[in-house]
Amino acid sequence: MTASAILRHPASAFAAASLTPPILMVAGALAGGLWPLAGLLSMTLVLFLGDQIGRHFGAQQAPTAHDVWTERLALAIGGLHFLFLPFAIFALSGGLTLGLSGWFLTFFSFGLWFGQVANSTAHELIHRSPHLPYRLGMAVYTSLLYGHHTSAHRLVHHRFVATPDDPNSAALGEGFYSFAARAWPGEFQAGYEMENALRIGRDSGGISLHPYTIYLAGGALVLVLCATFFGFAGLLAYLALCAHAHLQLLLSDYVQHYGLERKRIGMDEYEPFGPQHSWDAPDLLSGLMMLHAPRHADHHRNPARPYPELILSPEGRAPLLPASLPVMSTIALVPHLWHRIMDRRLRALRRNA
Repeated sequence: MTASAILRHPASAFAAASLTPPILMVAGALAGGLWPLAGLLSMTLVLFLGDQIGRHFGAQQAPTAHDVWTERLALAIGGLHFLFLPFAIFALSGGLTLGLSGWFLTFFSFGLWFGQVANSTAHELIHRSPHLPYRLGMAVYTSLLYGHHTSAHRLVHHRFVATPDDPNSAALGEGFYSFAARAWPGEFQAGYEMENALRIGRDSGGISLHPYTIYLAGGALVLVLCATFFGFAGLLAYLALCAHAHLQLLLSDYVQHYGLERKRIGMDEYEPFGPQHSWDAPDLLSGLMMLHAPRHADHHRNPARPYPELILSPEGRAPLLPASLPVMSTIALVPHLWHRIMDRRLRALRRNA
């Protein structure tokens, strides 16, 4: 494939949107001063303006075929995560002279990237059947002390989404902070119980590590490595980055399923999942940056469908968020404002159902 053909390939647009911010973050941290502001702006103001312009002109990325280049991109982002994470810890633990403002700019920008882009990439990879992509996605989550999401998302969330049995589905009227307080431990426990249930009756002739052993041991290993190579300051920086990333992960689940419920059709049965049970976002730039994670309804309907092939609001039935997923996640941090914007939309959806 020629250079011009590569630039025209859809993978180039996804790569530019997802990898430009961390490159700016690294360059800004190395330059110091206010240069780290460039990385944060790429994840906030530039992203917002790009999405707003895209909405104004109705610009959208058309579904395209998944091929070796889009596959390599997801693997590349997952691999680069393991370069960006230690660099961020190094910079934040005193390895670079950032100053107070530079420290906060670097921290918030990298935290947003880990929580939005690395998360979306890991999410894409854990839905792959080949071992390498799946293991890489699991490793990304484990490196952020969120390894249990690998089990809970696939085995619990996808099965019970939009029902009270899913810890990561928020009910109408539930604020983000109460949601987060129950969703994190609820997801951890539900994933563990599901993995235990799956192990019952399996052939125990060979050695098979429990996935949660891998998640916990992997997380402990990263903690030890941080303390060893970056000291106590590095350990604190790492934990802060993980907390920031967890916040973004929980916000994503909260926003994408808020208030949407599957009807109960029996004692323990619910109607099948449909596009109407997930909020979609049509925004071009943030969609490219997050590997079409905001096209969430089609993903739930077809979990194995690769990110370039996902369609927006299947059959026109998935409700659309009033703003991009990053913007709505920010608004969710202010519950009063969130409920004022979203609750009336939900009630209108229910009246028209």
